[in-house]
Amino acid sequence: MKNLVILFTIIGLVSCSKRISDTSNTTVDEVLAPLATERTTEILWDEWGVPHIYAKNNADLFYASGWAQMHSHGNTILRNYGHSRGEAAKYWGEEYLENDMMVHSLNFPTIAADWYEQQSLEFKTYTQKFVDGMNAYARANSGSISASNKLVFPIRKEDVFKHYLFVIYTRFIAGGELGMVENWEHTGSNTYAIGKERSASGNAMLVMNPHLPWNDEWLFYEMHYNAPGLNLYGATLVGFPTLGIAFNEELGWSHTNNTIDAADVYELQLKDGGYVLDGEVNSFKERIAKIDVISKNGEMETREVTILESLHGPIVKQDGDKALAVRLPGLDRPHASKQWWDMGKAKNFNQFETALKEVQIPFFNIMYADKKGDIFYMFNGQVPVRPRGGWDMWSDIVDGTDSELIWNDIHTYEDLPKLKNPPQSWLQNANDPPWSSTIPQELDPTDFPPYMSPVRMTFRPQIAAKKLVNDESITFDELVDYKLSTDVEMAYRVLDDLHEAVKLYGGGNALVMKADSVLMAWDKKADATSKGMTLFYQWAHALGPYNQSIYKDKWDIENPLTTPDGLSDPLAAVKTLEAVATQFQARGVPLDLPWGFFYRINYNSKDLPANGADGSVGIFRVAWSEAGPAEDGRMYIDGGDTWQAVIEFGEKVKAKVLMSYGNSTQKDSPHYGDQLELFSKKEMRDCYYYREDVEKHVKTREVLGAKGFVIDL
Repeated sequence: MKNLVILFTIIGLVSCSKRISDTSNTTVDEVLAPLATERTTEILWDEWGVPHIYAKNNADLFYASGWAQMHSHGNTILRNYGHSRGEAAKYWGEEYLENDMMVHSLNFPTIAADWYEQQSLEFKTYTQKFVDGMNAYARANSGSISASNKLVFPIRKEDVFKHYLFVIYTRFIAGGELGMVENWEHTGSNTYAIGKERSASGNAMLVMNPHLPWNDEWLFYEMHYNAPGLNLYGATLVGFPTLGIAFNEELGWSHTNNTIDAADVYELQLKDGGYVLDGEVNSFKERIAKIDVISKNGEMETREVTILESLHGPIVKQDGDKALAVRLPGLDRPHASKQWWDMGKAKNFNQFETALKEVQIPFFNIMYADKKGDIFYMFNGQVPVRPRGGWDMWSDIVDGTDSELIWNDIHTYEDLPKLKNPPQSWLQNANDPPWSSTIPQELDPTDFPPYMSPVRMTFRPQIAAKKLVNDESITFDELVDYKLSTDVEMAYRVLDDLHEAVKLYGGGNALVMKADSVLMAWDKKADATSKGMTLFYQWAHALGPYNQSIYKDKWDIENPLTTPDGLSDPLAAVKTLEAVATQFQARGVPLDLPWGFFYRINYNSKDLPANGADGSVGIFRVAWSEAGPAEDGRMYIDGGDTWQAVIEFGEKVKAKVLMSYGNSTQKDSPHYGDQLELFSKKEMRDCYYYREDVEKHVKTREVLGAKGFVIDL
């Protein structure tokens, strides 16, 4: 055997030498590069700070992913992991005690350790390698980590699951119930899937477009995974080991926040040190959590917190003789990361669906398209099997004295709303319930339990659907334009009524008449140059865009794309316009102030005109300001479009992408906000998916060595 190895080595060298001699202009390095790639794990960094990982095996791939994430978001990851551990008060002070108490009340540290033990040996290895990559980067580049964040080291394998639990359960599934999400209607996403019959090229296409805050645990990271049999491109929430929104050469999928009620809050009646259930007093289970808190003078104090648990779940609030308990689904389903990994490895719909049937991912709609031309939508999530009641009952506080209302089972894959290759040959979701994924509707809400999802359709999904309904042959470039559209649907529904009302009730008021003329001349878009959007936005929000009572015709499921419509109280609408215009005048603000002068991007010292708006006024290009008007009267966006991609599954994959805020949050990185100029100009980037394209754009090449990656000069 030894002689055979020597023989094959000699043959390989002779063959290599012959190729060199046959190509006079070819260097030895050029000939050996493909062979080295087969033996070496590399990270190729492009000009946008995207890591294109080429790994010799999956373990190296996860190691490289951890290294790359720490390179681009090291301080952010450590801050996030400190919160997710429930140890933020230990590192950064008492102001984080409430966060830590919540983490321990929900028992995430114990659950995370148990989840790790339930992983397969393969996925335990991948998790450990991901953590090893993060720690190795931090050790090799300690100067890039702030002193306060170094306190979190070392990262441990359980931290990956703690962070998943923290983000998915406290920010998505139970964000409203736990009071963690202050402005829930803004967070969300858009997604389209275009089938081959609707596509001008005959190729299926997919739009990925999450909307989340531009900070902390909400941040996305753009990555490219390559390993034997895998070429997967997409994005993940920072600190997660697998891509959550991605495409390979055969298929792709996106997520949107779904209208799912998975977590429930129960009101308990306290009595005699316990709680009343079915007329009898039950005892709480008690456990003690020890939480370390660092004081301002640097002294460490350990506080013992008694946590009460009922049959409903842990107590999260207590007031007098009442208490609130929260019940979370899926705490016995620890394989969400593996499910995302299996989705990314799938080569066809059957393999993709096999992964979905595990129902390990407890939240998020799924939109899918593939090279074969299939498209698919699924109302994915862990929906409890409830004994009775509808959406309104279960989205409110639930009676905790009735044991029948304590659910245990989760709906199966077969139970959930889903649709493959509808006759319209398109699917959309913009955080609307599943029933409007197509127009006309193919999914009937009466075929599902009434608590599954509400029946409604706001302006943003309406404008999303109207784009597709009115286009029988959609090109790739048109789909990019739809993704970037700033059309304001609410304006089309109410401005004509407002104009007529001004004629009736304006009373010759010059200011009102001028405001009306500005709105009538406006292009009904939220582009930076749009004159009239600033005035309309303030007027619309004074009325309340989501408030159905302001409309003459309320939303109607029989007319889903044309209602609501008109103004129910034209006189009140005119008075509101007068009040808003008066405020403009008092502040010296022109009524036709261009939107980009008022709506701004101010991120990592970049000050640029913005476009888009929050989704309430019916706009596909979502960008919002959580903080509201600043001291200078302007609004500065801090959330909305994050990772964006438009993909066509032809003979070769074609894609345009954008990471709105850039692919790094490290203070000294050139990629901290470097894509915001493209965002401001409503442009997307070319995606470097194939290696020959990646190689043309490499700025830094790192090669895996014994102690991590080193720059290959």
